[in-house]
Amino acid sequence: MSFPLLTATAALPAIGAIATAAVPAARRTAAKWLALLFSLATLALAITVLVRFDPDGERYQLTESHSWIADFGVRYELGVDGIAVALIALTALLIPFIVLAGWHDADPLETGSRRWRPTQGFFALILAVEAMVIISFEATDVFLFYIFFEAMLIPMYFLIGGFGDRAHEHGEEKAATQRSYAAVKFLLYNLAGGLIMLAAVIGLYVVAGNFSLTEIAQARANGELEMATSTERWLFLGFFFAFAVKAPLWPLHTWLPNAMQESTAPVAVLITAVVDKVGTFAMLRFCLQLFPEASKWATPVILVLAVISIIYGALLAVGQRDIKRLIAYASISHFGFIVMGIFAMTSQGQSGATLYMVNHGISTAVLMLIAGFLISRRGSRLIADFGGVQKVAPVLAGTFLIGGLATLSLPGLAPFVSEFLVLVGTFTRYPVIGIIATFGIVLAALYTLVLYQRTMTGPVKPEVAAMPDLKVREIAVVAPLVVLLVFLGVYPKPVTDVVNPAVKQTLSDVQKKDPQPDVEAAK
Repeated sequence: MSFPLLTATAALPAIGAIATAAVPAARRTAAKWLALLFSLATLALAITVLVRFDPDGERYQLTESHSWIADFGVRYELGVDGIAVALIALTALLIPFIVLAGWHDADPLETGSRRWRPTQGFFALILAVEAMVIISFEATDVFLFYIFFEAMLIPMYFLIGGFGDRAHEHGEEKAATQRSYAAVKFLLYNLAGGLIMLAAVIGLYVVAGNFSLTEIAQARANGELEMATSTERWLFLGFFFAFAVKAPLWPLHTWLPNAMQESTAPVAVLITAVVDKVGTFAMLRFCLQLFPEASKWATPVILVLAVISIIYGALLAVGQRDIKRLIAYASISHFGFIVMGIFAMTSQGQSGATLYMVNHGISTAVLMLIAGFLISRRGSRLIADFGGVQKVAPVLAGTFLIGGLATLSLPGLAPFVSEFLVLVGTFTRYPVIGIIATFGIVLAALYTLVLYQRTMTGPVKPEVAAMPDLKVREIAVVAPLVVLLVFLGVYPKPVTDVVNPAVKQTLSDVQKKDPQPDVEAAK
């Protein structure tokens, strides 16, 4: 029996969460180091998965399958394709930086009558989320996926509501109320999506007789499993609704700005760079594979929703006064690009969408973590409270600029390649949608450069005159991510080589081919 590498990759952070939570309350520093070591060990296993994965081999590799709830056909089935491998690597890469960036975010602090939760709990919850996200990327049993898709809401709820941002202009009591509101809103939205998905999961079992993604997809491809058109469409909508909430896609997005605003910066990165990727990933893995005809049927409406997300998110980002809310609305716009690329049903669009998931995770981590360092120094999230920071903290300002330029997809930085592929892939099949979506790029340049101008340039405000520059720990957090942004911006081939074969297989599931060009290339 071969070593269960996928199980180990998901189990290690879960074990780390338990071990970190068990550290005595007086040994907070030991808990931090333990969480960091477990996150690094998980990264090592994720790299092993990446190395052992053969892009030209079987679709699902490193598979594991064991009977779990035999009476209901539920199995413990794991397997990864190129898309899952890339996102597991992204998750495992970001968690150590999230841990480092949040090193002091949960330190005890007496504020009035309220005392912050134990430090151990903060880091244990982060590792618990990592474990659940990784196994969600690995699961090829629909019921197994559903369990962890929903279970990750619990630690996220406590991270948002119990360890929120300490920088609040209205005082601690008001801050606690707003954190609770954001956490409950996050939970209710995602639970509503999950409950609708549960009904669809049960419906799928009634139709197919099992929960195995590979068996159901294969039976559908061979004509051994027929679904009535109306049945397939209702099941598709049940799955897609839950994924659109998680993604988040307009108009199901309203929980995200509140959650990111009230979270610490590392938790905000965990939300938008890690957890939300499960939604877009699941669209590729489950919606397109299980319900190919319904996916094609829903494509026009979904593309319209995606374009609305792109423009709406960017427009609202332009008008924000709060730095974190601005980044949140920018992420809504970016997720619109990802969904648009998925449902363009072209190889360029889906390759770009998958690459966008990876690149958005890295670029958002850089921008949000630097914003967190900035906010913690000033004690305010309001853009108007900053000014002239680049004169007193040039390294902080420089890395903030790089993160911002990556957000607006500047050529030479990683998001440019993915955004370009998404637009090209969309334009070849839906030119009007592609043209409208390009306005999102113009708006991204506007909100990013205005944010930088108002916070970093101009006269030095008295409140930031003594602001220290980045410290060694903070540089260790952002420097590797900046290097990765540049590397993948000029050489994205390592990622595209992994994901492209999986994208071709997904297109084959929906029986779509790339449109032929109107003019043949010269030979």
